[in-house]
Amino acid sequence: MASNVLSKERGARGIPKAPFIEDVQKHIGGPDADVEKPLKEIQDAISKYRYMDSNLNQRRLGLEEKIPDIRKTLSMVEYLQDRREGKNTQSEDDLDDDLEEGSSSKPLKTTFELNDTLFAEAELEDTDTVYLWLGANVMLSYKLPAAIQLLRSKLESAEANVASLTEDLEFLREQLTMMEVNMARVYNWDVKRRRERRLAEEASGKSASEKEGG
Repeated sequence: MASNVLSKERGARGIPKAPFIEDVQKHIGGPDADVEKPLKEIQDAISKYRYMDSNLNQRRLGLEEKIPDIRKTLSMVEYLQDRREGKNTQSEDDLDDDLEEGSSSKPLKTTFELNDTLFAEAELEDTDTVYLWLGANVMLSYKLPAAIQLLRSKLESAEANVASLTEDLEFLREQLTMMEVNMARVYNWDVKRRRERRLAEEASGKSASEKEGG
């Protein structure tokens, strides 16, 4: 980011803080300084803030899409564990609509997704093992307790990351707003300066004309 624009102060996760430019004249280097470079530095900082905002928002959306799948998988594995132990602690109403009521001694009937619009019916025998996708085309088998522990850990981590990203985005957008305010202040200061110079030149020219006419 533009080192002359942003302060050295950082947010909780290293996002540079945007200071408020209170004295525009001092910031740009004096009453006769050119504003082109300061304006470009501010615009560069704004562009980088927006890039960071886009990246963080994409990461948050990706996690928000994964969380429902993790919850659904965790619910299914917990049901298999309860069913295997014969506890029947989870009611059928809390399960996916694909599950059909049955006792723990009979095969579990369910449907599974082949693609977005095609499902097939299957019977699940009693098992103490499940296979979980870990990403990057990697699938591993886990015993039910280990699978539950892993899924709970992933869910907690994903929810914590979403909370952190939300905080970062709020902080980032505050800094973006501040830089846009700074941009407007520097631009308006320059407009005022040019208007005052023009009026001064007009007044000087008028005064010179009056002297010549006199």
